[in-house]
Amino acid sequence: MSSGLAAQVGDALGTSVAAMAPLGGGDVADSYRVDLSDGRAVFAKTKVDPVPGFFTTEAAGLVWLREPGSVAVPEVLAVSDDPPFLIQEWIEPGYPTAATETELGQSLAALHRAGAPFFGREDRRSTGSRGLPNEPAETWNEFYAEQRLLVLARLARDARALPESSIADLESVAARIEALAGPAEPPARLHGDLWAGNRLIGRGGVSWLIDPAAFGGHREFDLAMMRLFGGYGYDCFAAYEEAYPLAPGWMERVPLHQLAPLVVHAIKFGGPYVAATQQALDALR
Repeated sequence: MSSGLAAQVGDALGTSVAAMAPLGGGDVADSYRVDLSDGRAVFAKTKVDPVPGFFTTEAAGLVWLREPGSVAVPEVLAVSDDPPFLIQEWIEPGYPTAATETELGQSLAALHRAGAPFFGREDRRSTGSRGLPNEPAETWNEFYAEQRLLVLARLARDARALPESSIADLESVAARIEALAGPAEPPARLHGDLWAGNRLIGRGGVSWLIDPAAFGGHREFDLAMMRLFGGYGYDCFAAYEEAYPLAPGWMERVPLHQLAPLVVHAIKFGGPYVAATQQALDALR
């Protein structure tokens, strides 16, 4: 596969490949550092039998997140779904500084403030490993209940990933969304999968956001995802709160916004995520 990708990278960028080195850490695609004969280094990835539009959807998300200039996002250099590949600028690894977490919180607040035309995606493309829909919706409550919670309840039932009692609880949360979701907010520009592995720290301690499942949504969704698996410091959240204060009661809503990623993980991996899903559901009774 790497030899085929090397030819595709060379053709797409109008040069030749001098060397390729596989990179670890991804469970979805095969990733490489590619050194070009013109002296540049780029990041490239490919995937065996991806779903239609896999890489062009991700590329569109990267471009959309870069548009406001609020947060560092790698530039897309080339993308194709047939053959499947995505080429981005190479981010040279660095180390966090005393300001790294504060600067990310401020940048993320600015990104969310940049907004979206509605909840969902303009191109209506699905995102994530479960292909979740992103049809335009006027309210977060409508979008989250119908295009996340109820869709995931059906997927979990089909996969027998959760007990029927948990699926019933999930459907109940969707039915009670108006009482649980808090004050209405305009759609924010979300990364959509902001666990710590999708933040790279580059030179100067700059945080770069990668591998998005971008859509217009409630900003508490990104922040809840950041808290789900850890990896972000106190200063990040404090800086965000100072720059763009959250509505009262946001802490009680964290389990609500963690439900979608928890159910996705329960479907994919089972194990502790089944219990974690139920724990989040119990917090919303």
